[in-house]
Amino acid sequence: MTRENTWEKEQKMESKYLQKFYDKSPTERIAALQSAGILDAEAAATLQKGLTLPQEIADNMIENQLSTYDLPYGVALNFLIDGKDYAVPMAIEEPSVIAAASAGAKIIAMAGGFRTTIEKRIMIGQVALKNVPDSSVAQQLIESHQQEILQAANAAHPSIVKRGGGARRVSVRILPADDVEGIPAFLVVHLHVETLEAMGANIINTMMEGVIPYLERLTGGEALMGILTNYATDCLATAECRIPSSLLGRGTLSGDEVRDRLIEAYQFAYIDPYRAVTNNKGIMNGIDAIVLASGNDWRAISAGAHAYASRNGQYRSLTTWKKAENGDLLGSLTLPLPVGAVGGSINFHPAAKMTKEILGYRSASELESIIVSVGLAQNFSAIKALVTEGIQKGHMGLHSRSLAISAGATGDEIEQLSERLKSEKNMNLATAQALLAQIRLDEPHV
Repeated sequence: MTRENTWEKEQKMESKYLQKFYDKSPTERIAALQSAGILDAEAAATLQKGLTLPQEIADNMIENQLSTYDLPYGVALNFLIDGKDYAVPMAIEEPSVIAAASAGAKIIAMAGGFRTTIEKRIMIGQVALKNVPDSSVAQQLIESHQQEILQAANAAHPSIVKRGGGARRVSVRILPADDVEGIPAFLVVHLHVETLEAMGANIINTMMEGVIPYLERLTGGEALMGILTNYATDCLATAECRIPSSLLGRGTLSGDEVRDRLIEAYQFAYIDPYRAVTNNKGIMNGIDAIVLASGNDWRAISAGAHAYASRNGQYRSLTTWKKAENGDLLGSLTLPLPVGAVGGSINFHPAAKMTKEILGYRSASELESIIVSVGLAQNFSAIKALVTEGIQKGHMGLHSRSLAISAGATGDEIEQLSERLKSEKNMNLATAQALLAQIRLDEPHV
């Protein structure tokens, strides 16, 4: 049996259990994931119990800890990435994100799925030197003494070297003075470090502090600081997809028309920063949600992604959408993804451990492939909605449940009020409260 036929068979088995997943109760969803082979019995039992962070662990994670702050933890379906199926956990409070990711991934899976490329996982640390007597001479000295600098860095963290990682190369940037703003010149030394399966912040910070004395002696300058950068331009992840226009038709719009409108939406986000910010925020809806669920630093990933969007001097769309010669829609997303598969809360946070169990990823590179694919699916689904039916129809339909809860609905009232809200011209809190009052008049609330 070919791999394609095998995948089709597996898909039929999974879909048997995962049909109408959205309409199931949380307990039924967990049982469906177990039946589909995504969860084992132990993981299913843990989810049923709840992914509660123990007070003792929480108190030791941050300062002045008082309690824990819960977010909904769900799963996006239909992701076919590099020939492998994934159910993708997400931690997020915003309605429609998981639904949009699943819908986008389903169409892309029908077209063959996502293809990803991961550059070698190299993180970067910086030492900023000031009062350097001659920056050009200092740059030459640093470049000619690269091996000594690498040795000093690796000596500061020998355990990563023993595992096969460590500092790999050194580069130098000269930042000239800005006399108008009164900013002095800096000589910045970059250390490029292979951190293996860890994100590597502590590894890099230790190395940077380890090389400072040598760099000061070598250049005659004074170190201002030594620290990693979250702008990990040596750790890029790319996801691509190719979608026949026959899969894109919507309502009265043909597949070709939807394709062309999707491309125009990308072009708008490429040239207009005001649109690009919202476009990229939508991408990060999915990326932040899975990064958070995986126990990684979503703030670092967001900062690096937005910096990458400005790499050419203007803030632009992170995704690209173009037409292939045969008329297919070609999508691509590249961004820095310095995530880890070990370390930090990944090893002890109940939700992060569950995410690793559900995804079954075996390396940080595989996790990168999943994350960047989620971002591409999220963008595809969002702009497809924008250029066809509009974003509010689907978003507000899902938002109706949150609005019902905000109005005070409980139990069966939530679903009843949510359905009534969907048919209202003005879906807002006042309308929800009025409808809830009417529901309770018709059927007294106990």
